[in-house]
Amino acid sequence: MTKINKLTLGDKDFPDVLRHIPQPPKQLYVLGDLKPLAHKTAVGIVGSRAISSYGRQVTSSLAGDLAKHGIAIVSGMALGVDGVAHQAALEAGGYTIAVLACGLDRFYPSSHHNLAKQILARGGAIISEYPEGTEPYKTNFIERNRIVSGLCDGLLITEATERSGTLHTANFALEQGKTVMAIPGNITSATSKGTNNLIKTGAVPITSADDIMRALNLNQQITMMQVIAANEQEAAIIDLLRSGTNDVSELQIVSRLSPEVFNQTLTMLEISGKIRPLGAARWGLME
Repeated sequence: MTKINKLTLGDKDFPDVLRHIPQPPKQLYVLGDLKPLAHKTAVGIVGSRAISSYGRQVTSSLAGDLAKHGIAIVSGMALGVDGVAHQAALEAGGYTIAVLACGLDRFYPSSHHNLAKQILARGGAIISEYPEGTEPYKTNFIERNRIVSGLCDGLLITEATERSGTLHTANFALEQGKTVMAIPGNITSATSKGTNNLIKTGAVPITSADDIMRALNLNQQITMMQVIAANEQEAAIIDLLRSGTNDVSELQIVSRLSPEVFNQTLTMLEISGKIRPLGAARWGLME
């Protein structure tokens, strides 16, 4: 494993944004490269571990769009929203930082070991305020959240239940004077109760990456690539993806294309950069 570096508040490489938050960490243990953060706008993306298909789709789309335009993505590498945000940033060729609630001699959860290796291999960083050997105790996760929000210019909650632990991160962000943003969701969905409540109490409602740019008062504008179908077969699949259908089996059935034509069309859409794999046999538009 890469050497773990220790930074203290007095070190020049200690993230300046963390020096000024309430209860700043006295030290940080770092794997990978933390220096790019000093030259980037950062958005924290957090949310429910029990992610829905809707939460997965919006998290992946927004994290990927932001990463393509040089925005650093910060999260906690947990299951659910965190992992999806990191993965989308990596797939977009972006920079991402994971903040752990345990020592860096282990990656938690263990199922994200490969994700952690990808973050490091692609120039990102994994950090913690806890020394090697520290277990991921429950209280550590709450304390960790102030670092996630502290590293960011703005915090986005894409999905959260009414009593989600993610709301601790939103509270830290407000205390730190950071912009809090949330994705509105179905009012009957338990995993959107937390985000809908945040919006009712003043969080900025977000439906696109452009909304995030405006909320953070950034001059940089996101220009989205217009996906144009080359033929009627491509149009059928693109229309379905825009409507929210992304499972490969469902796409093939609803498009009414033969398996052979469907697979050929899917391949051409990927080669031409119009769609991208989301994992678990799902696809999304590159727009």
